[in-house]
Formats: sequence, structure tokens, C-alpha cells
Amino acid sequence: MLRDDAAPGLFGPRQSKGNRLRIGMVAPVWLPVPPAGYGGTERVVAVLVEGLIESGHDVTLFAAAGSVTSAHLVTPLAAPPPLGDPSSVSDDLFHTTTAFLHAGEFDIVHDHSGMGPALGAMLTGRTPVVHTLHGPWTALSRRFFGLVHDRVHMVAISHAQQAANPHLHYAGMVHNGIDLTIHPFHPVKEDFLVFVGRVSPEKRPEVAVEVARDAKLPLVMVVKRHEPAERAYWDEIVAPLLGDDVVVLDEPPQAVKADLLGRARALLFPIDWPEPFGLVMVEAMACGTPVIACPLGAVPEVVTDGVTGIFCSTPDEMVDAASAVTELKPEDCRARVEECFSARAMATGYERVYRAALASVDAVGTEEVLERSP
Repeated sequence: MLRDDAAPGLFGPRQSKGNRLRIGMVAPVWLPVPPAGYGGTERVVAVLVEGLIESGHDVTLFAAAGSVTSAHLVTPLAAPPPLGDPSSVSDDLFHTTTAFLHAGEFDIVHDHSGMGPALGAMLTGRTPVVHTLHGPWTALSRRFFGLVHDRVHMVAISHAQQAANPHLHYAGMVHNGIDLTIHPFHPVKEDFLVFVGRVSPEKRPEVAVEVARDAKLPLVMVVKRHEPAERAYWDEIVAPLLGDDVVVLDEPPQAVKADLLGRARALLFPIDWPEPFGLVMVEAMACGTPVIACPLGAVPEVVTDGVTGIFCSTPDEMVDAASAVTELKPEDCRARVEECFSARAMATGYERVYRAALASVDAVGTEEVLERSP
């Protein structure tokens, strides 16, 4: 399915044909690109693909059925498997293997899937594989990437993520970017707070409820809660706290989420884990809305304390910040995203990674020729 409504010139002038790369982009199997509701990785892939095409590159996107893109779209499966279903591992493998069997048709394969690093590590051809690390470090992921990191060009999405596992070889760090055209700037704020995220202990949605109530402000919660663990956490921890001062929306369309982010006084981001990036913080700032957050993981890279948000270590500090945040300027929030987290900035960062990966392959090829020479 080809998208014919992409904004012209959104990412700047096209490159000349001599700079064009043939890129195979492998998205995860479970959600379309872009996603209708939840799906940070898929949203990033969608923005990156459009940015690379605007820069003059030839992109083939391997993604779930229902994806909408300006790239050449390949959907190996007729329908996406259920998100979070352990039995869908075979669908994941089929989807990703289909893409990697075509690796020789591209200059670069850029993988965002779970299976891709293993398949990329076993490629014997000359097509380099770039893999973006979208998730947090766990014991299992540390063990796995320790096995393949010298065969795949790994890209971190924040300095914090990279520093949390410094023993691996990284091809670079590229911050996630967003499409500013679907995040309208709202200079005037209303007196409510917003929480956006999946329902899990590390996101602490229950803290958001308590902070908003103690600050005497209504709260709108945009949540993902349909997987069993999410539903259990919601029912046991969050639901008992709810009242008339809390409105809950389950994965609304992008336009609804952006409107709420833009009108809110602040985004509450009371995380309790080393966040690898936190795309919703960028989305809120793009709309001119500051972020009240715990300064863990990549938060200090994304938010400027006292300018585009306020860092807090306790719920009580967040309550105080809900008043203090009105002194921050929406224009500063928008400017931060335009400078550091735009689609153009992300596409440019990955272009540098691609060129370096190709140069390293060419260097290895030259060395092999020299070694065989008499």
C-alpha cells in the first residue's frame, strides 16, 4: 500500500541519484507501520522510512499487513500475530527470515526486529546489517547481543542505553525522531495533566493518579493495557485508585493523543526504570507541553531540566512541579524537538551510520583482495 499524501519537502531537499542507497527496512511483525495506537518502535520506523525516501533513497519496508508507507511495502504474513502471544515466535521468524533472504538486493539492511540480529550475524554476503536497540537491557539481551555485536552494526537510541552496556561494539547512537507535522504546537494550556504509556510497574501509572489528585488537577490517562500482565497490574494496582477526576482512554488515534498532549499543562512521566529513550516525552514537547519526570535512563538527554520540564525524585516533588511547570515556555519545548529530535535529524544520523557500515565492508573486502594477491 503506497501513501500518496506525504508532505512534500518535509525532510529537506533530495540527494542526488549518485548518493542513493537501496535500503531494506525490517519492522517488527506485530503492528502495522505506523501503528494505529500503541507502538513506539513502529512509529519511529514510519518516520525514518519517510525521511530516507525524502532524502532520495530507495527503501523497501518489510512490515505487518495494514502498513501505510511511501516505500515499497512487503508483508510476508497475511495478518499480524497477536501482540504478546508467546506462540507467535514462529510468525516472527517467518516474517524476519523472508526479509533477510532478500538481503543481497540491498546496500544496507536496517533491522528493528527481535530475530534480525541473529539472522544478520549469519549472513555470509557483503550486505551490512544495522540493528537499532529499541528495548532495555536485560540479562537475556546482554547475553544475546554479546554473541553477535561484532557481526551486526548496533545502534543505541540514547547515550544512557549505550552506557548501560559499554562492553559491546556500537556503530553509533541516533536519537529517535518524530514527524512534527502530526504534533501541532499548542501555546495555550488547560488545567489538566496527562499520562501516556503501557501499564506496567516500571511506568508507575498509579503514581500519576496520586500526583494529579494531590495537585488537585484532573488526569487523562492514555494507556495500553490489553496484555495479561498489563491487565493484571491495572486491575490490582491502578483501578482501585480511580475516581471521577481520572479519564482513561485505551490507545486512541494519533490525532486524539496529540491533541491531549498539546492541551495538557504537563506530561507526567513517573518512571521507575532506566528508560532507553521515552518517545512520548518528545511528542509532548513537540506540542509545547513540558514534562514532569524522574531523571532516570535517557530522560536527562531528552528533557532540559527547568526549560522543557522539571526533574523530580519523589511524588511530592511532582506535586509541587505541577504548579511550577506553568512558568516554563511552550516555545522552548517545541524548539528543543525541532533542533534535536526531528525526523530530519534522525534520518541524517542513520545515513551516517549506513555510510560508515558500507565503508567498513569495503575496507574488509580490500584487505581480503590484498591478502590473496601474490
